[in-house]
Amino acid sequence: MEENPIQIPDGWRKVALGKVLRYAQPYRFIVKSTNYDAKSGTPVLTAGKSFILGYTNETDNIYSETPVIIFDDFTTDTKFVDFPFKVKSSAMKFLKAVDEKEIDLKYAFEKIQTIKITETGGDHKRRWISEYSKIEVLLPEFTEQTTIANILTKVDQAIANTEALITKYTKIKTGLMQDLLTKGIDENGNIRTEQTHEFKDSPLGSIPKEWECVLIDELANLKSGGTPSRQNSSFWNGDIPWVKTGEVNYNFIKETEEYITQKGLKMSSTVLFPKGTILMALYGQGKTRGRVSILDIDATTNQACVGFLNLKKVTTNFLYVTLTNEYEKLRDLSNDGAQKNLSSSLLKKYFLKIPSDIKEQERIDELFARIDNSIMKEQHSLTKLQSLKTGLMQDLLSGKVRVKVSEPLIIND
Repeated sequence: MEENPIQIPDGWRKVALGKVLRYAQPYRFIVKSTNYDAKSGTPVLTAGKSFILGYTNETDNIYSETPVIIFDDFTTDTKFVDFPFKVKSSAMKFLKAVDEKEIDLKYAFEKIQTIKITETGGDHKRRWISEYSKIEVLLPEFTEQTTIANILTKVDQAIANTEALITKYTKIKTGLMQDLLTKGIDENGNIRTEQTHEFKDSPLGSIPKEWECVLIDELANLKSGGTPSRQNSSFWNGDIPWVKTGEVNYNFIKETEEYITQKGLKMSSTVLFPKGTILMALYGQGKTRGRVSILDIDATTNQACVGFLNLKKVTTNFLYVTLTNEYEKLRDLSNDGAQKNLSSSLLKKYFLKIPSDIKEQERIDELFARIDNSIMKEQHSLTKLQSLKTGLMQDLLSGKVRVKVSEPLIIND
């Protein structure tokens, strides 16, 4: 298999990957024990999405001839590695340049990312030797390779920095949830502590004296959705959004996969929930049960979703964050049948801790809104950077856009 550009750019040539990249087997560098440490030691790698599986205290046979490309021989996943490591699996190849003056290894790594081969069977064949090493790719002069690699590396660094910020803000939010949803904040904006404020006993443990434990039944009317008959085509493909449990995933639901008609709404048990309604998945695949979302549109749902209507004593955002924080406990609340499900009757009997004063709830809502806005801003930047990287790879690695040697790249988020 080979790339099929219409024209080879000036100064570029076609070459098989196996001619410019040599491979080594990983056997010497496989860990003896998979009892990894979570933080310290030598990283144990996989070429897959998880990348770092953990850390080992083994000190022998650590791979240190970096940088290197690790290539999963079965999935063809790859990672560019520039630090010492060990591996768990033998199902990979270590790829290095045959001649370091002929091919820039980072350029080769980026080039491999653009190669897509349709899997032709379920057999676990070693795909570097059988397929990838034979693929012909376009290769510019070494200096141009390095310039392209440097440009893409700068974007990668910007992506990594943005991902780190998202992780940081997410951890801050997790910490805030722990404090604000158990201690709250007083009228001066201070998080309460048992040393500085008065707490009281409750069915849910110690809570601020300004808080109360309230049944969900006292906070909202719960209403489940329904599904119009699939046998009647006039009920479907209309203009009314219809939400399935798989679409309930800690998000603002702005659109849906399926739509029903006014007739479908009228002739079924489904309910048209107004924009701003909190939805919870009562059951579904995997970890769906117990997840919540907020409607950003008027929408109907299937019977496996329940809407929280006519809220009393609680703001929408405070209830949403509280239900999010109660996810694991709500899953344990499920019935004892063969298929564990939630139900409106179970939820109605569930106690939540809330500030008695709506103004305190609003102060807490504002703090969460600030951190959510920071996360959303960085996620938007990440999307832009990922699109930039995709576009640059398409243009630079094909020769469609040429670069000047050592041309700098300035990234504006």
